[in-house]
Formats: sequence, structure tokens, C-alpha cells
Amino acid sequence: MRFHRLDANLGRVTVTSPLGEKAASARLSTLRHMSGTISLVVGLVVLGALATQITDQISVGRFQPTEYFAYFTIQTALISVVVLVSGGVHALRSSRDTELYTAIRASLVSYLVVTAVVYNLLLRDIPNDDGYVGPEWANEALHVWVPIYIVLDWMLTPGRARLQPRTLALAASFPLIWVGVTMLRGALTGWYPYPFLEPDGPDGVLGVVLYVVGIAAVILTLTALAVAVNRWSTRGVRDVGEGRRHTGEIPVVRADLR
Repeated sequence: MRFHRLDANLGRVTVTSPLGEKAASARLSTLRHMSGTISLVVGLVVLGALATQITDQISVGRFQPTEYFAYFTIQTALISVVVLVSGGVHALRSSRDTELYTAIRASLVSYLVVTAVVYNLLLRDIPNDDGYVGPEWANEALHVWVPIYIVLDWMLTPGRARLQPRTLALAASFPLIWVGVTMLRGALTGWYPYPFLEPDGPDGVLGVVLYVVGIAAVILTLTALAVAVNRWSTRGVRDVGEGRRHTGEIPVVRADLR
């Protein structure tokens, strides 16, 4: 049996079908369950990488909690664990993410991409002052493979809420707070987590300012791209709240599963 309804946006009649709606819903549910399961696994991988690093550093007597947890990479990794695990559980239970969670996940995309780029361009193969070399798999997971997964997941996973441009302000808030706390702590203790943040380094204060401004600009640009991808992929979604759709029947002629 077929049903007809008027598409208010296109000014034409589209054909809908209960069978088509059920098939679309079943496909969406399958994709959400798959992405949710993968998200849970990756979240546990990140947790395992952190545990491996901490255990290894403790075993050689060099673990300093106040320094280890001060790194941007480690803090974003901890955020990743919470976001991936909670998002995975939510994906197994709901067909759509909330706008707040989607905004946080978009921010995480920019954080992890920046982490990967900065590490691989500026910090890779730079030895520690004491010559310590940590577990390679954990390092590669945090700086290469997890960021790649986060980007692919953002582009492919269905069920994201439609974001607004204000997401950029949310994305910028954490890095700005981190930089402020890091520079204040460095001024008091003389220790900075990264060489390019040292005011007494070869590039001086101006170099620090340029690095911070450059990284902030990259984070905002990446977040803007993530929002643009989100708005393109959710262009057929409207009036979404608390993880549920309110768009009526799913037209057979449209492939909107997001």
C-alpha cells in the first residue's frame, strides 16, 4: 500500500511506504549498533594505551602524575574515553545523538587531529631528557590511529544531531583554558609540557604566541569543517531533540538516514 504526503519544503507530493520506512529504520539501527560497538572498543583501547603508559613509567620510576596528566594529548585522551564509551552506549540505545553530545564529538575531532598533526610534525622522534622511550603501540594509538578513527567515524556514522555555528565557541573553550593553566603553571614552576610553549626557548615569547594562535586557528578551522560536514549530512533533518527524530514518515524517494 502506498501513501502520499505533501513535501512542504519542495512543494510537491512524495510517495512514502510503511515498508520503506521500516527498511530505513532497520538500516539506521544496524549502522548505529555497529558504530556504537566500535566506539566502545576504541574507547577501551584508549584507556588501555593510557594504562600501559602509566604502568611502564611506574616500572622505571619516572611516573610524575602532575606532569603526565598536564599534557594536552593525555587530557584529550581522557576526554576521548568518556566521549567514546558514553557515545557507544547511547548509540546502542538510541537512533540519534543529542545536540550537546554531537557538539562535544565535533570538538573532539579537532582536538585529536591537532594532537596528531603537532606530534607527527613537531614532536615525533624527539627523545625525552632522560632518554626514556615509552611503549610504541600506545604512543601510535594515541597520536595516529585513534585520531584517524575519530575523523572517519565523524564522516560515516549516522544519527548525529544537526549542529549550529555556536559549536565553535564550545570547541575553543577547552584549549584556551588548557593554555592559560599551562602557562600560569609554567611561570610558577618552570616546567612546560611542550618545548614550543617555553618562553625561554629558542623562539622566545613571540614564538609561543605564534604557536598558540596558529594551533587555535587550526582547531577553529577543523571544528568549522566538522560542523560543515555535519550540516551537509543532516540537511534533511529538522526538529531533533533528545536523541529522537520528529520528521514524520520517511520518504522512499530520499536516502536520508542521518
